[in-house]
Parts: sequence; structure tokens; C-alpha cells
Amino acid sequence: MALQISATNPEHPALLLELPWQLPLEEWPEHYLVPLPRGISRHVVRYARAGTEVVAVKELAERPALREYELLRSLDRLSIPAVDPLAVVTGRTDGEGGPLEPVLITRHLGGSMPYRSMFETTMRPATMHRLMDALAVLLVRLHLAGFAWGDCSLSNTLFRRDAGAYAAYLVDAETGELHPQLSSGQREYDLDLARVNISGELLDLEASGALHPSVDPIEFGTEICARYQSLWEELTRTSVYPAGKHHYIDRRIRRLNDLGFDVAEMQIAHSSNGDTVTFVPKVVDAGHHQRQLLRLTGLDAEENQARRLLNDLESWMATQDDYAPGDPLAARPEVLAHRWVRDVFRPTVRAVPLDLRGSMDPAEIYHELLEHRWYLSEQAQHDIGLDTAVEDYVTNILPKTRESLLPPAEAPPGPRERPAPDSS
Repeated sequence: MALQISATNPEHPALLLELPWQLPLEEWPEHYLVPLPRGISRHVVRYARAGTEVVAVKELAERPALREYELLRSLDRLSIPAVDPLAVVTGRTDGEGGPLEPVLITRHLGGSMPYRSMFETTMRPATMHRLMDALAVLLVRLHLAGFAWGDCSLSNTLFRRDAGAYAAYLVDAETGELHPQLSSGQREYDLDLARVNISGELLDLEASGALHPSVDPIEFGTEICARYQSLWEELTRTSVYPAGKHHYIDRRIRRLNDLGFDVAEMQIAHSSNGDTVTFVPKVVDAGHHQRQLLRLTGLDAEENQARRLLNDLESWMATQDDYAPGDPLAARPEVLAHRWVRDVFRPTVRAVPLDLRGSMDPAEIYHELLEHRWYLSEQAQHDIGLDTAVEDYVTNILPKTRESLLPPAEAPPGPRERPAPDSS
């Protein structure tokens, strides 16, 4: 049987032919390999260079290799975070014509690390919580797409930190199955496997002295179940918002924020029955929102202000006709952000008289206006437009805020306080 390379890109076979396929993967010479950290695997895995790309090469039997290759391609079409499949090489023989195992080739995920490499220095518990959150996000996204992993674990996941965001990527789909929709039993089976696997892996780290002494492996394994259930419920419960109730969308974003997640993407589908909203979550590190807002808009704000402004920007972008995530022909986020600053942010801030702003900078003013609009909308149980919120804020809030900042002898008694809105 002749060597055969089945690849997703016609350029890859020529580059891959340069690799020593006549040798077992364990015997590949060092000059072909790239010294990158590898996780634990039941198969032989090596990183190699193919042209200008670094690829991961995994030896396994032909049938599971072809099956995993197709599953990874399906996950790529579904925009699920997973390693990128490049090729399957079959028909390998050694120098004497003896058969060698086929290999699956995936693109190395730049900047990613297997979990054991991340624990080479003792990881703080707070960082571990964010990594578990990232894994919970990945598992939820897989289940929403109808993918039953069958072996969710830290070993089968790569973690990457990108501009403050933590993301988990599926690296081993060998045991996976893709269905139109998963049953509750299939999801619970995956979740129970995740709990057992993660607890076991953390116990191994504890035995080697690589785990922070305050971390309980069993509790951390159980934690991912709780985080998964909270996120699944918040993302999958059906909500159709009637016209004039867009503050409900803001309420759901706040609940996701309270769970410790940010909104990576939001889509609004308009219909005669109302607006159906879909959220895609992500896990972020401290300061992420400040950096993201500054990059997109040039606005410099505190972290909580930046989160609020970005949520408003995301909600506004989702209503624009030329907003289509993943479409190369759609307007870029930077272009839409510039339009939001020009058409929404600046006119709103300018509506607040200079003599009432005090020491508040534009980002703080806009944040306050968004909070006031949400408060008014919650009280009225329908969406209050930004113009109405600005008018009420300028008339009823700012003057009393300035009075409360005067010396006690000059300030009138009893500055206005807002009652807490219903959080239901």
C-alpha cells in the first residue's frame, strides 16, 4: 500500500512529504521536531515543523484516525474551540516494508499549554478557578452543538490566554460523537466523567507536590459541575423579548457577569413574536475589559465601567445590519465600534451640560447614564430610551448629586436615594 496523505489544504501534502514517514514516531530525529510541552496521551505524540507551520503528529490506528479527523473538521465548521485538523497519513511502511501506524496531523495551537505544564510552578487557586470556568464553557459549547465528548479531562484540553481571556480547546476527539441534539442523560454522563477525571488528575498533581495546599481536588472536580449547570441554565433557557423590553437583555448579561462570565458574542434574531437572543460566553482575566475598550474605541475607563460600556457596544452592534460574526465581508468590530462612538457615545455624553458634569470623565458619565436607563427600565418594566434616561438623569439625579458633594452647611438635608430595583 502506497503512502497516502488526505489533507484539508492542497498545499499541505507537499510540505508533509518532507517528514520521515518511514520511521516510527518515537524514532523521529531531533532536527524534525519542535521542543514544545506535551500533555499526557495514550498515543505517541510529537510536534514537528512542516514548512513554516508547527504541527502535532499523533500515531493511532487508521479507523480512529480517520474518524477523529472528520469529527475535528465538523467541530471546525461549527466554530467550536478545538485543534485544527490538517491531514491523515496512511499507508506508512518502514525501511523493510513493514506496516506502521497511520497518523493524525493537527495544527499546533499557538500560545496554548497542556495543564501539567501550567502547574510546573504552583498555580494560584484564583487562576485555577478561571481555568475550570474555561473548561465549563468549552463543555457547554460542545453540548450545545450536539457533541458528546466521552472523555472530558484536563489531559484532553489545551488552555490559552489571549489578551486576558482564558479559553479551553478540545485536543482529543477520539471518543466523541456528534448528534443533532444531546439528551440530558448524554450530558450528565459527560459531566460525571469530567468530575471523576479532573479530580483524579488534580490528585496526581497533589501527590507530586504541584498543587496549591489550599486546593481540594475533589471539590474542584465537583465545582466544574456546578459551573456547568449554572452556565447551561443561563444560556439555554428560552427567552423571547417583546418590543420595548430590551432592558431584559441587559438583565441577562448582568446575570452572566455575576456568574463570572463575559459575553464574547451576542446575536439577536428578529421575528413577529419578539427578539430571540443567543449568547456565547467567555472567561476573562482582570483588566481585560479596560484593554478591550481601549483597543476598540480609544476610551480609557475603569474595569467595571469598561465592562458596562462593552456590553452596551455589543448590544448595539447586534442590532446593526452589517454585523455578522465570522463573515469576512461584514463590518469589522473596530469599524462598528468607531461608529458607536461617533453616533451613540459622544452625542449622549454631550447631552449632559458641562456645568453639571463635575469631575466625571466621559466614560464615567456614559456608564452612569446606562445604569440610570437600566434602573428606569426596571421600574417601568419596559425599555426606556437613552434620550429619556439622559433627560431624567440631568433633571433629577445630577443636581442632587452635586448638592450632596457640597460642605454640610450648604447641602440641603436628605439627598435622593434610589430604591433597589426588582432583581427578578
